[in-house]
Amino acid sequence: MINLIKSTFYKESKTKKELSKFILRSKKLSMDKECKKFEKNFSKKQKRKYSLFVSSGSAANLVLLQALLNLGWIKKGDNIGISAITWATNVMPVIQLGLNPVVLDCELENLNISSEILINKLKTVKLKALFITNVLGFSADLDKITNICNEKGIILLEDNCESLGSKLKNKLLGNFGIASTFSSFVGHHFSTIEGGLICTDNKQLYEMILMVREHGWDRRLAVENRKRLRKKYKVNNFFAKYTFYDLAYNARPTEIQAFIGNQQLKYWNEITTKREKNFFNFLEAIKDNPDIFKIKINHLNLVSNFAMPLIFKKHSLFKKYLKKFQKANVEVRPIVAGDITRQPFFKKYIKEKQDCPQAFFVNNHGFYFGNNPEMSEKEVDFLCNLLKK
Repeated sequence: MINLIKSTFYKESKTKKELSKFILRSKKLSMDKECKKFEKNFSKKQKRKYSLFVSSGSAANLVLLQALLNLGWIKKGDNIGISAITWATNVMPVIQLGLNPVVLDCELENLNISSEILINKLKTVKLKALFITNVLGFSADLDKITNICNEKGIILLEDNCESLGSKLKNKLLGNFGIASTFSSFVGHHFSTIEGGLICTDNKQLYEMILMVREHGWDRRLAVENRKRLRKKYKVNNFFAKYTFYDLAYNARPTEIQAFIGNQQLKYWNEITTKREKNFFNFLEAIKDNPDIFKIKINHLNLVSNFAMPLIFKKHSLFKKYLKKFQKANVEVRPIVAGDITRQPFFKKYIKEKQDCPQAFFVNNHGFYFGNNPEMSEKEVDFLCNLLKK
């Protein structure tokens, strides 16, 4: 059986040994110094000023949107653009927080929103923000999308949970918008078992996210900001640690997760390089197969592929290859969550029909199989043979 993932985290045996030592010598396992160290290390690798570690990638999306609401940069009822091919918890916080999701279709050649799709959508609707998902390690012309958002005053956010390490125009995906979210769930590029991050270069947003992550109190803020808040609300020292200034959650991670994260960050380059190598082997294998749509990624400098998507030209071919892969004991899944507008939760809460024909086609004509850095050459060759007509 070729599974989507092979282990809990990369270099599992070595990491478990180091983790055991860490737990035995640690006096505190709730969020503390190791988490701060992980945030600093992640910022350095991602080339962002600020990173905040949270309990999951889904929590990262929720915390980020709540922070924007608290700051007044977005308001309830605002139109928030989202990708048609995405994960449910990229969209759910939009609905939960009283925002209006406006779904943008994808390009078949890379599964992402393009500048052309965005321009056409803006002819009929105004967006306050665009929360774009960089799907499976790919993007479309995100640099042009950034320019459009800047010109139109649209807040650009990136869900980069599936694209850690990918680069466009020598710039890491996740660094185009004002903020981005990441997942370190066990099935993602690198694992802290459960976990997520929010990255930004904006200090004001960073300070608000610090409060939203932990109950709305001021304990993690810089000293001058704590003093400013306490003076504004006339809070004395006795009540200061138990005063809550805005809407928030408890999305704290643990020292255990952060320690694993610091170990896994050592393998960032190895993980992304191996994923890219596997991806190009798969891409070469489908080059001469007329049954499968070709993926166009020449505009990307590095493709840190999350999983290998296959989009078939006919539904009958989709069924044929699905059966072929399943018979060969290869774990396959729908492409992310398929067309998000077809999901039951979306139809329950969003009554206005939003058609995304390309995403609907992907939904009914595609699946993906795993790509991970622990795949053997034998497994890659086996998968490549399955991809041939």
